[in-house]
Amino acid sequence: MRIDKFLNSVNLTKRRSVAQDMIASGVVGINGKIVKPSKDVAVGDIVSIAFLSGEKKYQVLSLPTIKSTPKSEQDKYIKEVA
Repeated sequence: MRIDKFLNSVNLTKRRSVAQDMIASGVVGINGKIVKPSKDVAVGDIVSIAFLSGEKKYQVLSLPTIKSTPKSEQDKYIKEVA
């Protein structure tokens, strides 16, 4: 699954266009490398997002099969890591 679709599907961004803008700005990485919107995400990858207040990292637990998951089910797909 593409990183821009993944960020939107697991509710880390509100819209896919927001995810694409963040990726184009160079604030999103996978396993320590800055990526393009077409980069695929795999189970076990560490997705990092640099916010103004600091960087957050999430481990990919599984890939969603539906377009948008409820926020209550977010912990099935990602886990925040230190």
